[in-house]
Amino acid sequence: MIALIRNLPLLVLLSGIAAVAMLIPAALGLSSGDYHSARVFFYTSIMALFLTGLTALATANYRPASAARSHLLALLGAFVIMPLMLAVPVMEIVPNMRFLNVYFEMVSSLTTTGATIFVNPDLVPDAVHLWRGLTGWMGGFLMWLMAIAILAPMNLGGFEVTSYRQAGHTTELRQINRIADPSERLVRFSRTLFPIYVSLTTALWIALLLTDMEAFPAVMIAMATMSTSGILPTSGLGQVGFAAEAMVLLFLVFAISRQSFSFEMTRRGLVRLSEDRELRFALALGILVPGGLFLRHWLGAIEFDAMEINAEALRSLWGSVFTVFSFLTTTGFESADWNQARYWSGLQTPGLILLGLALTGGGVATTAGGVKLMRVYALYKHGMREMEKLVHPSSVGGAGIAARHIRRQGAYIAWVFFMLFALSVAAVMTALALSGLSFETAMTLAVAALSTTGPIAQIAVEDPISYANLADSAKYVLMIAMIMGRLETLAIVALLNPDFWRN
Repeated sequence: MIALIRNLPLLVLLSGIAAVAMLIPAALGLSSGDYHSARVFFYTSIMALFLTGLTALATANYRPASAARSHLLALLGAFVIMPLMLAVPVMEIVPNMRFLNVYFEMVSSLTTTGATIFVNPDLVPDAVHLWRGLTGWMGGFLMWLMAIAILAPMNLGGFEVTSYRQAGHTTELRQINRIADPSERLVRFSRTLFPIYVSLTTALWIALLLTDMEAFPAVMIAMATMSTSGILPTSGLGQVGFAAEAMVLLFLVFAISRQSFSFEMTRRGLVRLSEDRELRFALALGILVPGGLFLRHWLGAIEFDAMEINAEALRSLWGSVFTVFSFLTTTGFESADWNQARYWSGLQTPGLILLGLALTGGGVATTAGGVKLMRVYALYKHGMREMEKLVHPSSVGGAGIAARHIRRQGAYIAWVFFMLFALSVAAVMTALALSGLSFETAMTLAVAALSTTGPIAQIAVEDPISYANLADSAKYVLMIAMIMGRLETLAIVALLNPDFWRN
């Protein structure tokens, strides 16, 4: 069985897994009495399995010249082609839906962006919401697996900051291919990582159930948290309570540092998280940003004669901490107490901070999107070293070879990626502006798509932006931007590199 899976093209294998996954919302529809949704998902699953089986038979003997290149292309194809199949049951169940809107919804879900076109989620069947959340959950695991099995050997996806090899260098890639075939790496890491991913999701689901939450919202929140998709059956978390938000915040650490649940823990034992650069940098942001927001609102509260620290002040502080970490991991959850600061102090909470946090992103080899904490950390260390040299021009930087590499070569490649990301934001903004959108709206949507943080459009701006009301041209631009943001620009540049296509 393992040999058969290893020999199948990756895109065919992913399609087969998605077809089997359709049976889950079918079972939910059957158990809840929604027989129409159950039939649609079941029939679509059978049809997709049949077509996937035929494709598997036709391509079983296909041997690509470069397995790593084939898998990277398959990943790109998965985000473009698979949503066509994923959208079929949603198109049949939800009435009066254009296929473009449903395709947009599935691209958003698979890339863990969470930008929904459903204006009124309460009118959508639970089976469709479960399918959206399940698609985002599978997309999160796919990116986590591909980051470790494919992007890491290619020195992409953030690994280039700490690696001593050139990003996407084909010579190094051939050496790695001789040591471990990418297909074997996919099978091996799937067997290792998938039980961890399922166990963590189940653990969070049980923890949420213990807070008196119903089963369906709890499992949706658990999948949205672990995949950082932010896909929920309602508009935001709502009044879930402090205990539920605390559980979600605890599990968001897995989107901050790969040391928390990566394969390295199984080989070398428990890694000291206190020494992890990404986690320390995230904690610094999690202290400074909410602290600054609290101080700003505190000064505003003085004008309203409400300067004592009361329950409202503590609730506003908690709302800031939770929302900051949520957007830093590109999940996009808004705490029920996020607006409490505004009510307490009379000041607006700046959404631009949330845009900056989403751009920063989570950890390398996690389900989070954005620029990634390791790249920002490398730029920060390089900046600190340059300021030290202004004061002491003849000083020699310390902290070891690895730290010097991050400050030099690591910061250089991080700056290249940041510039490519900034150019991508500018290009997407220009394309959206040509669709008739204002500057503020275009900037918000560009950041939301490229950082895979769709809820920004409803939370970070004064007037929420509806994805459903956008022009078709804007939706096409955003779908391309979501795929670019999920794959990252360096991987796309590697695909365009002529050396990458030489055997």
